[in-house]
Amino acid sequence: MLAKIISSSLIGIDAKVVEVEVDVSRGMPVYSTVGLPDNAVKESKERVKSAIKNSGYAYPVSRITVNLAPADIKKEGTTFDLPVAVGMLATQGVIKSDELSDYIMVGELSLDGRIRPVKGALSIAVMAREMKKTLILPMDNAKEASIVEDVKAIGVSTLSELVSYLNGDIELQEASCEAELLFSGAEYEHVDISDVRGQEHVKRALEVAAAGGHNMLMVGPPGSGKTMLARRVPTVLPSLTLDEAIETTKIHSVAGLLDGKTNLIKERPFRAPHHTISDAGLVGGGQNPKPGEISLSHNGVLFLDEAPEFKKNLLEMLRQPLEDGVITISRAAVSVTYPSRFMLVCAMNPCPCGHLGDPKKDCTCTPVMIERYRGRISGPLLDRIDIHMDVPAVNYRELSGERRGDSSKDIKDRVEQVLG
Repeated sequence: MLAKIISSSLIGIDAKVVEVEVDVSRGMPVYSTVGLPDNAVKESKERVKSAIKNSGYAYPVSRITVNLAPADIKKEGTTFDLPVAVGMLATQGVIKSDELSDYIMVGELSLDGRIRPVKGALSIAVMAREMKKTLILPMDNAKEASIVEDVKAIGVSTLSELVSYLNGDIELQEASCEAELLFSGAEYEHVDISDVRGQEHVKRALEVAAAGGHNMLMVGPPGSGKTMLARRVPTVLPSLTLDEAIETTKIHSVAGLLDGKTNLIKERPFRAPHHTISDAGLVGGGQNPKPGEISLSHNGVLFLDEAPEFKKNLLEMLRQPLEDGVITISRAAVSVTYPSRFMLVCAMNPCPCGHLGDPKKDCTCTPVMIERYRGRISGPLLDRIDIHMDVPAVNYRELSGERRGDSSKDIKDRVEQVLG
């Protein structure tokens, strides 16, 4: 017998339709999966087998063929465990529903039949809305999927629960979430730019950069507050719109960075990769390309601390995304485009030792060393950084004083007023 279940595979941040065909026929008990599956998909055989048995159903001792169509797209991950198991049970008559084509199913199976969460639930929900089908997915992903308007998302916890629902024995509640209500009240409570004492001219420059969407380079000695200032840049940027929040959440969902508690990213991202990061870690990549730091900072801030310490080829990779707002990763099997509109904030010392121009400490660097250090950031990249600021060391009087500058809210209000 043959059963067909609609599922989904992620390509970039978008979900594509995958039809899972399960054929159980007479012959030697052999299990084969076709349709360009990766190792995780091939290993689903053992998860599906144990989940079916431990849920109280019989596993077919026959020739089993699973086809993932279209066959020319690479399939990866554990998304297909649930549709494969449902397909097997449908071929045996355990599931009596004739309306399986009305559903899109995704989910990873545990050996005891529980359904684990998957990546990219928000993208899959968008696809389900376009196809006007009911989405069945793990309970842990239900809230995330329900953020998408006009989609019917049903969360299930176990395989047996899903079988009972499909047979009409029980009713399952449709997941609901008012995105506007969930989105309200997004504020940065943990940091505020008023925490930084002194550096009022740098704060003014950050305000201008936030209002104009400019990239910024801060040059100053160690301890002058460059990192502290950079971490507070998102607090003065305009609030995310709901559409921006959903787009940002899609990227983090595909990357598997959402925990079960965070269904919608409400604050602008702040990413600060270490200078030892790899090429794929920064711009994205892999055999099946995943988003890198520049895409994870989409609609937010990418902060490069000690920018000259990054490999020069890594810094050069930023030039095209800064211009176009997207990054295209091409591999032999697939080409994926990720959004990457971010504000670049860099910090560096004035010289290798960090004390050039410091009235209290002597610089030990030679002119050649200084020139070589500064030359690690190329002219074309510097040309894309509109604001260059000196961040001198703050004296003790300013640090110990009680005067606090404008709060993040004050600056943010002015920025939003400028942007209208």
